[in-house]
Amino acid sequence: MTKSINKLGLWVALIAVTCMAFMVTAASAADYKIRPGDTLRVEVLEDETINRDVLVGPDGRISVPLVGTVSVGNSTLGDAGRRLSSALAPNFAKAPNVLVSLRQLKRASGGTVSRKVYVIGEVNKPGYVDVDRNTTLLQALALAGGVTDFAASKRIQLRRITDGGETVYNFNYERVLAGQSDVGTSKVLGGDVLVVPTRRLFE
Repeated sequence: MTKSINKLGLWVALIAVTCMAFMVTAASAADYKIRPGDTLRVEVLEDETINRDVLVGPDGRISVPLVGTVSVGNSTLGDAGRRLSSALAPNFAKAPNVLVSLRQLKRASGGTVSRKVYVIGEVNKPGYVDVDRNTTLLQALALAGGVTDFAASKRIQLRRITDGGETVYNFNYERVLAGQSDVGTSKVLGGDVLVVPTRRLFE
């Protein structure tokens, strides 16, 4: 009988410790502030076609269908979900339920200096690509798997941080592919962000 009681006490203690660990982890996740380079999972309960993993760009923004880019940097996961819900609300009968979770923390930089170009939005492999000093704009998009069928290819943006702030360059990907523009040969720089927005209705 005593052994049974001891075993029961051990199980109760183990369950209590597990619950406490879960509560601490949940509290930490709730307080976590989103950083550039993090990968988030966005899930919209009312429309699963929007669900996807998104990379937080250097400017703290993510790209989501129907709304374009939304700033979530330095926000908690809960705040990010509420911001996305508000941004998506005009596309639904009522504000949708949006869940945002942390898929992957920003990767710690190693000893090797690399040049990363972030590609977000309607590309087949969103995230970042490692480039060298000779990599062109067109090559960077190719490394990201090219644009999807939902891409607004006439409104692609190159965002670059300079001493004077952020400079945004717009270019027409279709003109580049047709050989009508040589902007695709422009060199990209480490830290550049390529934003491929979602095509609007009838665009």
